[in-house]
Amino acid sequence: MNMLYEDIGFEDITTKALIPEDTQVKGRIICKEDGVVAGFELVSSIFDEFSIKHTLNKRDGEAAVSGDVIMELEGNARTIITIERTVLNLLMRMSGIATLTSKIVAKVRKVNDNAIVAGTRKTTPGLQFFEKDAVRAGGGDTHRYRLDDCVLIKDNHLAVVGDVEKAVKLAKKYASFTKKIEIEVENLEDALKAARAGADIVMFDNMSPDEIKAVLSALENANLRNKVLIEVSGGINPDNIVEYAKTGVDVISMGFITHSAPALDISLEII
Repeated sequence: MNMLYEDIGFEDITTKALIPEDTQVKGRIICKEDGVVAGFELVSSIFDEFSIKHTLNKRDGEAAVSGDVIMELEGNARTIITIERTVLNLLMRMSGIATLTSKIVAKVRKVNDNAIVAGTRKTTPGLQFFEKDAVRAGGGDTHRYRLDDCVLIKDNHLAVVGDVEKAVKLAKKYASFTKKIEIEVENLEDALKAARAGADIVMFDNMSPDEIKAVLSALENANLRNKVLIEVSGGINPDNIVEYAKTGVDVISMGFITHSAPALDISLEII
């Protein structure tokens, strides 16, 4: 609830000046454009905390069209108006991510029905869990929530360790058997080394679709393709994702769906 009190400060002086303390009202939250809505579990907990009765007309991951009343409210007028902006900001942000994710997943499904579209950790600090949840609501995969979810060996780890095989070996020795080991590579040689060393997931970072096809072919020829999941990431956006999906990779991860998702237009009206 810190985000609410950060906005309120000591008091909502406008609302207290204008509205009598015991005023009761009804309200409704309206979707102002077509999209996929998300964030209801979060905002429901906020309304519960502030004793605002509410009815959900949509669930996370459901489509809404412009004009849909997605939630109905009843309670203290001062409270509803005071928390309005924070609630709407959360709904708009999460619904925007869910909407963009849904659109991108649909594009990928047309050319690669098995590929997973995943988010990354390029999220807003403090909102990471909620933004990841919105990716899921849009039909995507959350990828790692936090650094303790799995091992992900990136370029800066390799810059210190100095060797792909050594990095995978160290990770396998340290991490529990319950944790998958993923490693980021930038060329064919390192991809083959990673697969042979026993990595569970090999991520091709900032490779072009043609480069990815060549590496996948080499993995096939070495009888390694079926031993690893192949993820691609880096510079992937709605304009080029179809070309990446056509390569036949298993996972496409992109920061775009969280860091560049436009908010869905949602408003609250007092009846």
